[in-house]
Amino acid sequence: MAWDGDDLAGKMEETFERQQAAADARANRGTSSVEERARSAKFESLRLSRSRIMTQLAGATNPAHRTMLESALKSINDEMAK
Repeated sequence: MAWDGDDLAGKMEETFERQQAAADARANRGTSSVEERARSAKFESLRLSRSRIMTQLAGATNPAHRTMLESALKSINDEMAK
């Protein structure tokens, strides 16, 4: 595999930009309002619940359990869409 300086420079630039974006996000973290933080926390909770339900749904074999999980997933998706 040949060494490609342009490719390496591009990857380094992308990495730097991601690190800069993360640093900017950390710097702005304290400037959000109480409402924004509450909304963000609720969305994160819904996202984690959705992930857990998707994992359970992937392994569910009982039709009644699958139906219950699908209903819960629809409810969470609806709430996240708000």
